[in-house]
Amino acid sequence: MLAIELIADAIPPVHTSDPIQKAIDRMVEFRIRHLPIVNEEQFLGLLSENDLIGESDLETAVGALTLSLVNPYVLEGQHIYDVIRLFHERQVTVVPVLDAAKNYLGLITINALTEYFAGLTSVSQPGGIIVLEISNKNNSLAHMAQIVESDNAQILSSYVRTFPDSTRMEVTLKVNKQDISAIIATFLRYEYDIKATFNHSDENDNSRDRYNSLMNYLNL
Repeated sequence: MLAIELIADAIPPVHTSDPIQKAIDRMVEFRIRHLPIVNEEQFLGLLSENDLIGESDLETAVGALTLSLVNPYVLEGQHIYDVIRLFHERQVTVVPVLDAAKNYLGLITINALTEYFAGLTSVSQPGGIIVLEISNKNNSLAHMAQIVESDNAQILSSYVRTFPDSTRMEVTLKVNKQDISAIIATFLRYEYDIKATFNHSDENDNSRDRYNSLMNYLNL
C-alpha cells in the first residue's frame, strides 16, 4: 500500500489568502487539528490548531501565521509504514502527500489509516483469534498455516510483536473459523505456547462448551 492510495479527497487544504476563520471552520467540520497550507499547487506547511491560539483577528490571512510544525509530509510513492511513522512521531491528525516535485496532491487522515488497518486485519470477518508466544528462532509462519489448514481453516491475517531484550515474540493469528478448539489442540500437540484465544461462537451450538472444556483443561 502506497501513500497515494490513502488520500482523502473530501478535505481541501487552505490557501495563504484564506482567513483564519476559514481554517478554524474547516478543522471543526472535519474534526481534525491540522490543515495543509498551499499556494496554488505548492505545499507550504502544515497548520496546527495551536498556531491559531491567541489570534484575535480571525480575518487575518493564514499566510501571515508562523507555523509551529516543520513541514511534515510523505511522497506519493512512499510505503504506508512511512505514513504511520509520521503520524506517531509528529502526533498529527493528517499527513500531506506530495509528488516528486513537492506539489500538493492531498492528505491522509488518521481515520483513513484506521479503516485501512481494519481491512488489513480482517476485523469485520467472523472467526477466532489465537495468540502464540514463541522463540524468534522458531518463527515459521508456514508451519502455523499448516496447522490451521489441517482443520480446514485459513489464516485471514497475522502480525508479530517483539519485546526488547527478549528472544521471545508474540504471534497473533486471525482465522476464518469460530470454533478453534481443534486448532488449539493441534498447536498444543506441537508444543506451542498459547498465550490467549478469542472467538465468537454461536451460543446455541456446542462449540462454546467444547471451547470452555479445553480452557479448563489448559488451566489444570
